[in-house]
Amino acid sequence: QVQLVESGGGLVQTGGSLRLSCVLSGLTVSSYAMGWFRQAPGKEREFVASIGRSGDTIYYAQFVKDRFRLFRDNAENTVYLQMNSLTPEDTAVYYCARARVVAAARIPDEYAYWGPGTQVTVST
Repeated sequence: QVQLVESGGGLVQTGGSLRLSCVLSGLTVSSYAMGWFRQAPGKEREFVASIGRSGDTIYYAQFVKDRFRLFRDNAENTVYLQMNSLTPEDTAVYYCARARVVAAARIPDEYAYWGPGTQVTVST
């Protein structure tokens, strides 16, 4: 069965860093696009980053501003989100997802499988 499991969330001070991991089982990370989304309390789920099947195209949300980096380890069937210079506005549950399309995708409807999420909290 298909399963995505995120890890690496936690509590960090403003300006700190976290690395989120997403291990995919049942499917390979290189067959379709992969993405990261986040959802803060009272807000809609928003796009963070996505990588296409080939791995040569990566899209980032505007708020990333060179602070986050998405990368993939095909051998470990894992995608990562390295987050630096974190601020309280980054506080949210972060979700890993595998798309139903092969090109990097920015909207939730383009994703077929989702992990349960991992909490990121940035304090002042």
